[in-house]
Amino acid sequence: MSKRAPRPAFAGLRPEPILTALTLLSIFLAWYAIARFRLVSELFVPHPALVWQAFLDILTEGYRGETLLRHLADSLYRVVVGFLLAVVTAVPLGLAIGYSSRVRAIFDPLIEFYRPLPPLAYYTLLVIWLGIENESKIALLYLAAFPPLSVSAMAGVKGVTPERIQGARSLGAGRWQVFRYVIFPSCLPEIFTGMRVSIGFTYTTLVAAEMVAATSGVGWMVLDASKFLRSDVIFMGNIVMGITGIALDRIIRVVERRVVPWKGKA
Repeated sequence: MSKRAPRPAFAGLRPEPILTALTLLSIFLAWYAIARFRLVSELFVPHPALVWQAFLDILTEGYRGETLLRHLADSLYRVVVGFLLAVVTAVPLGLAIGYSSRVRAIFDPLIEFYRPLPPLAYYTLLVIWLGIENESKIALLYLAAFPPLSVSAMAGVKGVTPERIQGARSLGAGRWQVFRYVIFPSCLPEIFTGMRVSIGFTYTTLVAAEMVAATSGVGWMVLDASKFLRSDVIFMGNIVMGITGIALDRIIRVVERRVVPWKGKA
């Protein structure tokens, strides 16, 4: 009786994580080579060791009187508050816009008007109206997060097939029951997709939100470091923002898998 050939050591591994790891390793090695052999001035591309040292220094000693964790906490507070406020207002409004033509006639033009505007175009108005403290910054992040959420919720309503609605009505479901048991569950995949897009927009706007009269925050730290050509701090700050942005996206994905377990299985 012939023996089975031994399985390769990596036979059970999926290729996607390996490709991701190889991609990140390739980027790091390219960065290291550029800095090591001085292919570009250190002012533009600092050595990874300098970036790591900047991380350790700011983590322990701080930057402009605040530790890295404090800067990160201030930024995350602004991002999370602005994002959550947008979720609890934009999603219901988007559902109403998709469900009612009258609501759509009132609110859809307003959203479509300001959606393509760059945040800096109206940030000065927010500062005039709300002051230079956290209120104006959170308001800017809220407005950045709002359109993707409302549009995704509206698209979710529009994507519900008439057959499902008619089937529920034929079983005696009223208008509210149709919305609660048919339309809203069907919209959840679109809503969570909108949440992932929205948190990205919110984080992208963070630097703009921390440009005016801020004294803390990762975005402010990067902007302040740019005034002194501290490219090591700039690189470190961008890496921290990227990692925390990925973490926020992963949190939304975990919640999505629990709330919408049927997504992608139809």
